[in-house]
Amino acid sequence: MTVKSYKELIVWQKSIDLVSLIYNISKGFPEDEKFGLTSQIRRASVSVPSNIAEGWGRLSRKNYIHFLRISRGSLFEVETQIIIAKNLKYFDDSKEIDNLIVEISKMLNAMMSKLNE
Repeated sequence: MTVKSYKELIVWQKSIDLVSLIYNISKGFPEDEKFGLTSQIRRASVSVPSNIAEGWGRLSRKNYIHFLRISRGSLFEVETQIIIAKNLKYFDDSKEIDNLIVEISKMLNAMMSKLNE
């Protein structure tokens, strides 16, 4: 099967799911975090699928790998911010998010490896 759009990529779809989860969880963050952690974690999560899409649109293997790396960096940024939010007791359970981050990370790594062949 030939992929015709980045929207068909499972990694992009799962990244969109991650954004939704992050937005829902961060709604419960304290109001004084509105311009701090809430804003930062939302921007980082949006960056994951956005960079997958942007890399796809560059129509160059080298550029695509570059944007996948940026996406992976943003994913790890989200992971770090989730740890911070949990340590600050802004929410309790992040298993769903943690599992999704691991899954997306593995998919991005596999894509980069395949594109480097």
